[in-house]
Amino acid sequence: MSSVIPVTLPHTAYEIVITSGCLPQLGEYLNHLKLGQKILVISNPEIYDYYGDIVVNSLIKSGFEVYTHLIPPGEPYKTLDSIAQIYDIAFKNRLERASTMLALGGGVIGDMTGFAAATWLRGINFIQVPTSLLAMVDASIGGKTGVNHPQGKNLIGAFYQPRLVFIDPLVLKTLPVREFRAGMAEVIKYGVIWDQDLFNQLETQKELDTLENLEKEFLQTIITRSCQAKVDVVSQDEKESGLRAILNYGHTLGHAIESLTGYNTINHGEAVGMGMIAAGKIAFKLGMWTEKESQRQDKLIEKIGLPITISSSLNIADVLESLQMDKKVKAGKVRFILPTEIGKVIISDRVSAELIEGVMQELI
Repeated sequence: MSSVIPVTLPHTAYEIVITSGCLPQLGEYLNHLKLGQKILVISNPEIYDYYGDIVVNSLIKSGFEVYTHLIPPGEPYKTLDSIAQIYDIAFKNRLERASTMLALGGGVIGDMTGFAAATWLRGINFIQVPTSLLAMVDASIGGKTGVNHPQGKNLIGAFYQPRLVFIDPLVLKTLPVREFRAGMAEVIKYGVIWDQDLFNQLETQKELDTLENLEKEFLQTIITRSCQAKVDVVSQDEKESGLRAILNYGHTLGHAIESLTGYNTINHGEAVGMGMIAAGKIAFKLGMWTEKESQRQDKLIEKIGLPITISSSLNIADVLESLQMDKKVKAGKVRFILPTEIGKVIISDRVSAELIEGVMQELI
């Protein structure tokens, strides 16, 4: 099973390759891109233990000079201090403008590697090799890179496109169940905002909460359709001047929840799931979509095994304050992505603090 999705943007073009068992052929693919000889592979220790040797040996076999740098896993390490460490390694090994930084890992590794590549020597080659479902269907595509600020998620960053996104679904066999479910939250997001047929297909599956419950063909479908949905949106709006904002469905409240829980008790997908449930309730209360559609979404989120309630320890006043720091705030107004039907959403700044507070009370 193999899919190749072309990404064509005004100033760059690249491919998303989705092929089961392709990881050992990575070096051969990169040879076609005419990159410089030096490649810095950035990963975390756990992922590197699983797949580091396969990637490094493939690159060496194809004639590349390979260096490695490992960063501990998790959002708490998605900081400028970690970026500074990458710069030190790049300087030590004399990475040049023709050189490459390669992200082997999930969304955190991809975001940091991309930001480092965007800013080292004002921009060097960048390759994404995502190993989590969330990174495969979302974080590795579209060129958003960055790190967190203590007051908010991804407040420091740049738009910087990779030269290639190289996806081997077989690596998901080592992904923890909780992280698989986090990735499925983003898949549901694409169904709600863009791809009604994908949403309907998810509904027809008996179980969605573990990788083992998915047929290989359906996993390929999930990844391919999610990637295509994101490409469709990003191709029309690369730097989020309009349409691309819909990709943040569920993320407005989700980022606030992540930030306020210190990025270590609720993962990204869980927070996005909560954010989608909240956004669905807000849309229903504003008369934008039906209660039935809201319930369909919530049942699907519950079906993949994500939490559907918010901890009572979360202070709603803190959430409202955190929302004001969101990147999507415009002229002081928080912009929410709200569904109007399965497969369609709008961007709205008419969501009052009282409405947000009421919906959150329902979810606690």
